[in-house]
Amino acid sequence: MKRTTLLHAELSHAIASLGHGDMLVIGDAGLPIPDGPRRIDLALTPGIPTVAEVLRVVLSEMQVEHAFIATEAVERSAGAPPVWCTGLPVAPTPIAHEEFKRRTYNARVMVRTGECTPYANVILVAGVTF
Repeated sequence: MKRTTLLHAELSHAIASLGHGDMLVIGDAGLPIPDGPRRIDLALTPGIPTVAEVLRVVLSEMQVEHAFIATEAVERSAGAPPVWCTGLPVAPTPIAHEEFKRRTYNARVMVRTGECTPYANVILVAGVTF
């Protein structure tokens, strides 16, 4: 059995398979998932698991050099990064939600959560550990 926090075998393998610059998306239950990226569906019921919970565990194994969130998420949080993206090792770059969805077409992995908060989505760009 693994000693690290992340026990989900498919998600752990997906993170281990990322190269520098590859994108992993953690999305709410309503984010469209395009054909192409690997889909890992963790949604159990509305609200379970949350984006924040999945993000915390993903960050325990993934080196992140950049992150993107929707501008609309920042606007809903009174101009600050939303609480669900607390713990990111980098300040997220806000981009329009339509642009966010376009970028998901180039993601390697999309993780669907049970989150039902509008615009609770983050694109993580893999960095290197050296």
